[in-house]
Amino acid sequence: MLDIIGIDSSSIAEELGIVAGDRLVAIDGRPVRDLIDYLLHEHDTELVVEIERSDGEVWEIEVEKDADDPLGLVLPHPQPMHCGNNCIFCFIHQLPRGMRSTLYVKDEDYRFSYLYGSYITLSNIDEAAMERILEQHLSPLYISVHATEEDLREHLLGRKAPPLLALMNRLVEGGIELHAQVVICPGINDGSHLERTFTDLLTLLPGVRSLAIVPVGLTGYRERLPRLRGVTETEASQLVQWVHARQQECLKRFGHRFVFAADELYLRALAEIPDLSAYEDLPQIENGVGLVASFRHQATEVLEQVQPMDLPPVSIVTGVDAAGEVESFIRDLSARTGLKARVHPLINRFFAGDVTVAGLLTGRDLLDQLSGEQLGDVLLLPDVLLREGEDILLDDVTVSDLEAQLKVRVEVFPANPWGLWDVLDTLDAEQG
Repeated sequence: MLDIIGIDSSSIAEELGIVAGDRLVAIDGRPVRDLIDYLLHEHDTELVVEIERSDGEVWEIEVEKDADDPLGLVLPHPQPMHCGNNCIFCFIHQLPRGMRSTLYVKDEDYRFSYLYGSYITLSNIDEAAMERILEQHLSPLYISVHATEEDLREHLLGRKAPPLLALMNRLVEGGIELHAQVVICPGINDGSHLERTFTDLLTLLPGVRSLAIVPVGLTGYRERLPRLRGVTETEASQLVQWVHARQQECLKRFGHRFVFAADELYLRALAEIPDLSAYEDLPQIENGVGLVASFRHQATEVLEQVQPMDLPPVSIVTGVDAAGEVESFIRDLSARTGLKARVHPLINRFFAGDVTVAGLLTGRDLLDQLSGEQLGDVLLLPDVLLREGEDILLDDVTVSDLEAQLKVRVEVFPANPWGLWDVLDTLDAEQG
């Protein structure tokens, strides 16, 4: 049973007289445990909904609707299952003090993996959860493998864990699509260990759909934590070459590349980023695999259709990793449109270490590095800096705070060329 916390305006639920404060008991006679049980019925055309009113009265409502019409109930988000791992590279353990409490929550929840593509280790999975995944076909799931040798994996996770390959095999046999990642900790799970992991995962194809190779991320706050170091330029180059060689093997054997290197490895290796087609259907783009290639492809599309515009001078925020791509795109865009723009690649001083992605920049980074700069009339902020659906950065600085302290209008845009073009188009319309 779930409390109904809201009703979408003009929805089927509103027409039925369901209100916030009622409770969703069951759908088609099956108890509703959490948001997933509800979402799995969103596209049903016929369903029976059991509602308990706030006064205790029970309604059983037969609903007929189009598959594209949502019922319109707003339900609470599941509370995360907590992670019992003590991973030697855990990013949460490397956070500085003084940030909001929710950032220090370690979750390990198969429901979040299904809903949002969060990576899980399966270290806390129990039989009831396995049965639910298989019964409700919660697919795809995203698995942090790191190593398939159990002793090594337990060292990386900092705990005893159930045999991973057996769990993954059971999921694959049940028709669950899996995507895997290995976070490379130099000298620990690379080399022959990575080769073993790769070989073991090949035995689970086609159920394991893709494998991402990602460098470990280290902040400047690793006090009293295991000694680790980042991937060097030479090691990144070797990993990129290793991935390319394995991709060719997989293309010959299976018809697709299977394994992909994170963009960060190419950037660190000073290696050429592959064309977009080399990332196939972008199975791990949310994991930083193929973002640069996708950005370049979109940039070409945008530049093919732009024309001169009447725009105010603007500034654009980006991280160090993306700076080269953003600056190149803005140069070409300016030449075609007359845009006057300045790109500000910001250093992540808050986290320090080797953290260079835009998505981990904080409000403090922006305020410290942009104060006193010539920002033009509008500061353009990529949405990856903000909490989803909100105007708050990682350290609780808001967009309004930025506007007040930097004394400039701030506009948020989707962090890709089309998103930037859309916000510029809006600014152009305002000038007219």
